[in-house]
Amino acid sequence: MNFTKMQGLGNDYVYIDCFVEKVVNPVELAITISDRHFGVGSDGLILILPSDKAEADVQMRMFNADGSESPMCGNGIRCVAKYVYEHQICCNPQMSIDTLSGIKQLQLTIIADKVTDVRVDMGEPELNPELIPIQLHSGIAKTKIVAEPIEVNNDHHYQFTGVSMGNPHCVIFVPQITDAMVLNDGAALELSALFPNKTNVEFVTINSPTDITMRVWERGSGETLACGTGACASVVAAVLNRLTENKVTVHLRGGNLLVEWDPAGNHVYMTGPAVEVFQGVWSQSKA
Repeated sequence: MNFTKMQGLGNDYVYIDCFVEKVVNPVELAITISDRHFGVGSDGLILILPSDKAEADVQMRMFNADGSESPMCGNGIRCVAKYVYEHQICCNPQMSIDTLSGIKQLQLTIIADKVTDVRVDMGEPELNPELIPIQLHSGIAKTKIVAEPIEVNNDHHYQFTGVSMGNPHCVIFVPQITDAMVLNDGAALELSALFPNKTNVEFVTINSPTDITMRVWERGSGETLACGTGACASVVAAVLNRLTENKVTVHLRGGNLLVEWDPAGNHVYMTGPAVEVFQGVWSQSKA
């Protein structure tokens, strides 16, 4: 089975062109192919498929390294757009991609027939805790969760803001991000009873009203070099906490994303690169 390894800011996935290939068991394949010692090595598996929706050019399905499926992946969808355009599945620089969190609209930047950057309309952020979902212990109904106290690992206290960008995010603002925050507290918060479907955890430092730094613990994958939906959720949370403006550069370990929350239309737009790393043939699994 042919595959393509691609990355967006170091958030790397194995991509299978299901216009040509057939994947019988994507959960098993995601686990085996993502293994960095015995597989190709990646943060997960992304399938590029025909869509049954007339308004979409292709469909994308994303599986984390542990086999769990996520509705949306910001860095992954940019790479899907690059693959689809450069392999002539869709030759339009304006593209519609069907995901489990809805059809996303993308604008491609093309230089010498190669896609360099992609701007993605990530849709509207979901702030309703019941829909993120977040299960608060207090029982008090809230329309959104902003700067809510949270305790993890017995004695570590933070305030978090809850946002869904097609998948759940717990955004925490701190003066300085440490390894212990991400690797210990982030890992624990992913599995907290507050989040019935688990959660992604972002630790964010505010550099200026237009500039932030973020590290992320992704559910099902652990720390990754970048998370597109997490960057979008972090900007939404920063605006809700009155820490930044609506258009912000987000510095991640793998590079930078430009994120804008349009207050008029309530849509979040993310712009960043997409890179093909290599192509190969997978022959170790019947998945």
